[in-house]
Amino acid sequence: MNVKDLLSERTNHMKASDIRELLKWATADVISFGGGLPDLSQLPLNEYSEVAKYVVSNYGLRALQYGKTEGVDELKDELAKFMAKQGIKTDASLILPTVGSQEALELMARVFIDPGDVILTEKPTYLAALQAFRVYRARIIGVDMDNDGLIIDKLEDTIKRLKSDGAKIKFIYTIPICQNPTGVMMSLDRRKALLELASKYDLMVLEDNPYSYFTFDPVDTTPLKALDKEDRVVYTSTFSKIIAPGIRLGWVAANQDVVNWLSIAKQAMNLHTPTLSQYIAYELLRRGIVDRYISKIKETYKVKRDAMLDALSKYMPRGVSWTKPSGGMFIWVTIPGNVKTEDMLNLAIRKYKVAYVPGKSFYPDEDVHNDMRLNFTYPSVDQIYDGVRRLALAIEEYRGG
Repeated sequence: MNVKDLLSERTNHMKASDIRELLKWATADVISFGGGLPDLSQLPLNEYSEVAKYVVSNYGLRALQYGKTEGVDELKDELAKFMAKQGIKTDASLILPTVGSQEALELMARVFIDPGDVILTEKPTYLAALQAFRVYRARIIGVDMDNDGLIIDKLEDTIKRLKSDGAKIKFIYTIPICQNPTGVMMSLDRRKALLELASKYDLMVLEDNPYSYFTFDPVDTTPLKALDKEDRVVYTSTFSKIIAPGIRLGWVAANQDVVNWLSIAKQAMNLHTPTLSQYIAYELLRRGIVDRYISKIKETYKVKRDAMLDALSKYMPRGVSWTKPSGGMFIWVTIPGNVKTEDMLNLAIRKYKVAYVPGKSFYPDEDVHNDMRLNFTYPSVDQIYDGVRRLALAIEEYRGG
């Protein structure tokens, strides 16, 4: 049987994730700055174990049976309270639990994108979002950023040009707080200006917010959703970073029409988000375990962020630059000159035993090659210093230094 002859046209727009491919290098002899992996060494496993046991014992068949596509009511009530701490006022009925926030991106693409529709993103942006949008043959247009996030003037110029060309813009996708991959924070003024633009041009905004729980400096982390007065923002976040990735749980908060359509699309994908995971997350939220864990792990991540910034200053060759994030999980490194970090990766892994994510995959057009994303939350402090030293050696050798 020739499987290739049976593939759908849609598979022409699918490609393996560079991050997923890199995870196999997270081995004993390779220091990996690749995946966006949290540090699980400080998880309160005893509390998790007690909660899991309690859920099975006390919720019984409710936690093990099929559930509603719309999600477990108790969890949604608790999520509404959790988001209220960030200034987001929403009703539990406007929340949809998902299988990680990645499913939320896939659902948004499935519901809203027709071939040729325009999606506006930051440039660079989260590569798995690009994957989800490309499958549905979106025309993805990147807008430049600086140290204050998305450049609003350039965004408006892009919108005007697209509108004049008759393009159909479906939504703006943004990670305003501790952006992935750069770590950059969109300023509060720009967040407000972005919403003003969305109103002016009647656009929807998809806000992805996995990282605002981990800020180490005194910065404003108000989500777009908290500033949204016209219900234009579709908000998504995840438990992967604040409970554990293995729970595979995220959520969407949006207006009723959007939630209804996402729920219909979800029925065809997986019927519902795992009920057991939802009840476990509910108990972890209700008991304050999530809040306590966030407070604890923030301290660890700050130490690691500081260690990586210090290591970069000590070891990187002259001319190499990097972002200085106020939080999140990533630092974005730029190497001057005619460098292709995707080509350098083989040298870095094979000879110097250090891995990173090449920057090309984060650009909608994959047209920039001299960047890389480094994760500082997963490796130890010692590994950060040693790994950055090795990476600097790889850069010097690759550039012929």
